[in-house]
Amino acid sequence: MIKCGNHSINFETPLVMGILNITPDSFYDGGSYTEEKTILNRAEKILSEGADIIDIGAFSTRPGADDVSEAEEYNRMTPAVKTIRKEFPNAILSIDTFRSNIAKRIVNEFGDCIINDISGGTMDEKMFETMGELQVPYIMMHIKGTPQTMQKNPSYENLIGEIKTFFEERIVKLTDCGVKDVILDPGFGFGKTLEHNYEIVARLNEFSGFKLPILAALSRKSMIYKYLGGTPDSSLNGTTALNMMCLENGANLLRVHDVKEAVECVKLHNMIKSQLK
Repeated sequence: MIKCGNHSINFETPLVMGILNITPDSFYDGGSYTEEKTILNRAEKILSEGADIIDIGAFSTRPGADDVSEAEEYNRMTPAVKTIRKEFPNAILSIDTFRSNIAKRIVNEFGDCIINDISGGTMDEKMFETMGELQVPYIMMHIKGTPQTMQKNPSYENLIGEIKTFFEERIVKLTDCGVKDVILDPGFGFGKTLEHNYEIVARLNEFSGFKLPILAALSRKSMIYKYLGGTPDSSLNGTTALNMMCLENGANLLRVHDVKEAVECVKLHNMIKSQLK
């Protein structure tokens, strides 16, 4: 269980995080949610379909994405968080940012949020210190490189071992900074080949030794449509299949574009598990 403001988030059964990209260039739904009306409609849909958390991103981290200034990220993020907080005050929000100053400003202005850092603290040396000051939950993702370089021939001698070492070393640093609530994300598609991504799915339970919640975020990613053929638009079925595999292998939180289908996936997973008791 982790604490986020007045909320206690219990991972005894898996949870669902709905994606709200307020970017013009995200790989699947870029440009769809840039006005207040569309942002609120999307937030309402995420919650009404059963998501536990809304993850708000203002910086596209697709491979090769353009860099975005801190000022631009903040100017995109602030109106969205403000309007969602006003209309849905009880919603648990996650802020998808690798910048400590964005995390600090949003939490100070709008209250406790989860911070979802795709860089695991590697792209801002002040992030861990800031998380210790804010005392909010932190999602630490593994990445090799940056969004601009990560897919340029990524290689590992021991994929799972190297990710685990990354987590081990950085958990120590987080603990030293006083950070209590950490969620681990192995980083599907962030410095991994297609085969690497499927190895992580197959061996996801090997991260259970950390005794921390595990986030699986592979919704409509290229690991699906490049293997099956098609596009992000045609990748819902593949996403659902892999989400179920991740749940079977120990995922505690699914980050998805399609909330209804993910919630159904969790319900079916829970039903199967209940028959084994």
